[in-house]
Amino acid sequence: MSLTESSLHPETAAFRHVIPAGEPYLFEVKAGQTLRLLDLEGNQAVDTLFFSAKNPRERYDPQRTLRRQNRVYLTTGTVLYSNLGNPLLTITADTCGRHDTLGGACAQESNVVRYALDKRYMHSCRDNFLRASLNDGRLTKRDIGANINFFMNVPVTPEGGLTFADGISAPGKYVELKAEQDVIVLISNCPQLNNPCNGWNPTPAEVLVWN
Repeated sequence: MSLTESSLHPETAAFRHVIPAGEPYLFEVKAGQTLRLLDLEGNQAVDTLFFSAKNPRERYDPQRTLRRQNRVYLTTGTVLYSNLGNPLLTITADTCGRHDTLGGACAQESNVVRYALDKRYMHSCRDNFLRASLNDGRLTKRDIGANINFFMNVPVTPEGGLTFADGISAPGKYVELKAEQDVIVLISNCPQLNNPCNGWNPTPAEVLVWN
């Protein structure tokens, strides 16, 4: 893990917004601005997608990002690359230590396969992404690709499989990212109740932006 404190103070942020438990949020961060994702109550997964604001078809690419840094998890110093090979953001501070980009977002289909047929219509991150995208107008269903699960603990087993485990975050933990270009940020503050990624209890998260 790579723990790095930030020198930025919340009272100097240009923008702040609390995302209610289980809800989506879409906004923009300009090149040079710093974005903080704050786990307010601890053990809350914040599923996030990034897109180039100038060309939303250019979006976060987990394969390119992991290959370039030669590490499975994201933390301080990680550059988030797009599907065109351009830097989108760089993680500049992280008090959680690592973040997942392999586990994907919960969806109707995965809730059924992993849990039970009667879980099909439970609120999911993919539904959240779609709701926010359709209301915004710049993104469509085909733009919803592989995401980052900030604060989520997805251990890789010795056999190469993935498991969902209790979070390693805590109240007040955060990750900060500097935008390398103007980006659209699409968040689902994960509503999952069927595995421990949210401690079985989804809670609010906050976003802060500094100029």
